Amino acid sequence: MADLITYREAVAEGIAREMRRDASVVCLGEDIGAAGGVFKTTTGLLKEFGPERVWDTPISEQAIVGAAMGAAMTGTRPVAEIMFSDFLACCWDYLANEIPKVRYMTGGQVTVPLVVRTANGGGLGFGAQHSQATENWALTVPGLKIAAPATPSDVIGMMAAAIRSDDPVVFFEHKALLAAKGAPPPPGHVVELGRAAVVREGEDVTLVALASMVPLALKAADALSGEGIEAEVVDLRCLVPLDAATILASLRRTSRLVTVEENPYQGGWGATVVSIVADEGFGLLDAPVRRVAGECVPLPFADALEEQVIPTIDKVVRAVRGLAAY
Repeated sequence: MADLITYREAVAEGIAREMRRDASVVCLGEDIGAAGGVFKTTTGLLKEFGPERVWDTPISEQAIVGAAMGAAMTGTRPVAEIMFSDFLACCWDYLANEIPKVRYMTGGQVTVPLVVRTANGGGLGFGAQHSQATENWALTVPGLKIAAPATPSDVIGMMAAAIRSDDPVVFFEHKALLAAKGAPPPPGHVVELGRAAVVREGEDVTLVALASMVPLALKAADALSGEGIEAEVVDLRCLVPLDAATILASLRRTSRLVTVEENPYQGGWGATVVSIVADEGFGLLDAPVRRVAGECVPLPFADALEEQVIPTIDKVVRAVRGLAAY
C-alpha cells in the first residue's frame, strides 16, 4: 500500500507540480515555509523552490490576500494560504469586493489569476471559530470559482486547474480529510473545474455531496444497500462552476434527490442545487427533495454535541429511507 498518498501530501504535490511547470507560480502564507504549514500541507516546497517562491508572511490575512492580489495583477500566479477558512472573514473586503471584480471593472484588461487555499470544515472538535464550513460565504460572491476536492487525486487535478485559471479560485481543503489516503494520479493530471463525478451508481435516490460529505454519503449508501435501497452518489467537487447537468442526469435515473452539505441549512449550497432542480428538473422528481445540512448554530467543541450539529451517516440514512417510502 506504499503507493497511496494522503490528502495532505496531495496538496503539497499538487502545488509542487504546478511550480515545476510554471515559474510564475509562488506561494505565500503563515508558516508555510520551514514549518511546512500548520497542517503539513506545504511540506517540502521551501526546500525545493526556495524563499524566492515560498514566502512566509506575518499573521495578517489582509496582508496575505492583498499581496497575492497585487502579485497576481502584475504577472505571477500566487497560491495564498489562509490557515483556517473561518479567517477568510479577516480579508473579506479583498475576497468579496476587490479580487473578483477587477477583471470585470477593467473590461478584461487586468486578470487576477490567484488561488486562495484554506483549511475548511468540522468534525474534529476545533470549536466555533475554527470548524466552520464556509463554502457558502464564497458562493454569494460573483466572480469567484469555488473548489472543494474529496480525494487526493482530485486535490492534485483540481489544484492544477485552479492555479492555471485566469479567474480567482477559493480552494477549500477539508481538515477531516487530510489523513485520508488514495491512489496518486498520473503526471499531468488535471480535473476541469465545474465537472462533478458520479462516484457510486444507483437507481433509487441521488445523494449530492461535497468534500468530507462525499465519503459520508458513500458510507450511508453502503448502509442503505443492505436495506435494498441503491443510492447514487454525486461528488460535486466545485460549487462554481456548478455542474447541474450531472445532477439532472442522475435524477433521470433515480427521480429522488438528497443534498448532503456541511454548510448550515440556512443559505447552504444545497438550497441552490434544489432550486435549480425545481426549476429545470421538476418533472424528473417522484418525491420531495430533502436537504441534510448543518444546524444553524455555532459549532460546539464537544464531540457529542458537534455530531448533533453536522450531518452524520444516520441522518443521511434516515432522510433517504423516508424518501424511498414516499
